[in-house]
Amino acid sequence: MSIPKEPRQIMINIMYLVLTALLALNVSAEIFNAFKVVDKSMAKSNASLDESNSKMPELISAGAKKRESFATYADRVAPARQYSAELNQYIQNIIDTLIITSGGYMADKETGQPTEKLKGEKDKSVTTRLLVDKGIGEELKAKILEYKTKFLSLLDTADVASFSGDITLDVDDATWQKKKKKSWAEMNFSHMPVQATLPILRKFQNDVKNSEATILNYLANKVGTNVDVVLDKFTVVSAAKKSYVIKGETYEADIFLSAFAGADSKTGISISVDGRSLPVDAEGVAKYSASAGGVGLRKYSASISVTNPVTNEVQTFKKEFEYEVGERSVSVSATKMNVFYIGVDNPVAVSAAGVPSNQVQVSMTGSGGGSISKNSDGTFNVKVSTPTKLGEFAYVTVAAPGLSEKREFRVKRIPNPNAKLSNSMGGVMGAGEFKAQKGLFAVLDNFDFDAKCEIIGYQLVRVPRRQDPLIAANKGGGYNAEARGVVDQAKAGDTYYFENVKAKCPGDASGRDINQLVFKIN
Repeated sequence: MSIPKEPRQIMINIMYLVLTALLALNVSAEIFNAFKVVDKSMAKSNASLDESNSKMPELISAGAKKRESFATYADRVAPARQYSAELNQYIQNIIDTLIITSGGYMADKETGQPTEKLKGEKDKSVTTRLLVDKGIGEELKAKILEYKTKFLSLLDTADVASFSGDITLDVDDATWQKKKKKSWAEMNFSHMPVQATLPILRKFQNDVKNSEATILNYLANKVGTNVDVVLDKFTVVSAAKKSYVIKGETYEADIFLSAFAGADSKTGISISVDGRSLPVDAEGVAKYSASAGGVGLRKYSASISVTNPVTNEVQTFKKEFEYEVGERSVSVSATKMNVFYIGVDNPVAVSAAGVPSNQVQVSMTGSGGGSISKNSDGTFNVKVSTPTKLGEFAYVTVAAPGLSEKREFRVKRIPNPNAKLSNSMGGVMGAGEFKAQKGLFAVLDNFDFDAKCEIIGYQLVRVPRRQDPLIAANKGGGYNAEARGVVDQAKAGDTYYFENVKAKCPGDASGRDINQLVFKIN
């Protein structure tokens, strides 16, 4: 490029160079912001792993009680937790030292409180001096290899070869040797800004926690954490078709043994009521009926003899039951429960024994913004709009000639749905199965109402072994192009995190936070 002679052209060239420098600075700022996002995401992922790992010792301990030979696996839980805690704290000390040595965090100009921005986020000399020149980086490498060996020592000798690849805690010697670097520490930390170094160290912490999870899952599988169903405790149950009957009607009830194995069970049982033997069907149920001859409380004693499937001993269980015979009355009840949910139809059953239906008046008052309407089949439907506070209720009042009853109900939002992938809320999944999924969907487990919630967004994080994490923001439940690209890279050893999952249910004005998911690819 020739040097211009005119002052105007010289000024234009200088301004162009300044603009180029400013653009470079802007790109640099974006990159450092990305480092912060990744570092924060890794910290959240590590917290999720901690929560998951903390639940395993109790499960393993329970499973180990089934056989004396399982005790050796339960004894390895504490060392696994200890190794993880020691190495994690060692790495955390390095992180804290880097932050303090580089000047700590910047203070807010107005409040004076520390912010999340590092004073020395671009400082390269601190990382080089501490991690390379002073040898802390090589010491970290030695610690990683030492603790990998410790984790592997918790496996049975016959399983070490097949499980060693599942221990993500490792170092890459081939790359720095191929690039002709002086050491592993120089390749990873030399002239690296502090802000860029933190995600690398968080990644090693993540590998530590993943390795702990691998060992704990291994021990859990060894003791068989699936609970064996043993019907060694029983209770007698009387299920009445009506708990309150009108004089002159017949009282009917099903009497059976709770926890009975069903039609395929060879357990022999016999049932009697007040000394009178009753026929028992293939499902272990006997039918009992008695005439309601007068008003008042009635009692009967049921006795069941059963052969215990564990001890083969014959045991007899007795229990008294009662019911009441009364005159005509009015009753009102929610078909589902004593709660009305916002955004769905809440069916309500109203009965007035001995009163013509055209003389029954039903109304709704109280909190919750509710209204009630009658269906063609004689039942009623309630719609509500506002959750009730503590001590507040929505009231359904039923009135008939000479009778009146008011029933109180709470008003709630639909409970949180569970986010699922391939009907799973996390765990181990094959790469092929993982890639075949189209995205997350929301499921209202154990919710009796006809309602459907939708996933409105989440953040997908892929954490491959010995590589930087990949993050994709996804709107909706199905994968967008960016998220699909991250999913299609899945391979054995990767860990995927679905974070900041939000869903929207009927009656919601905005999205709500629901469960996060963690999948390990095998």
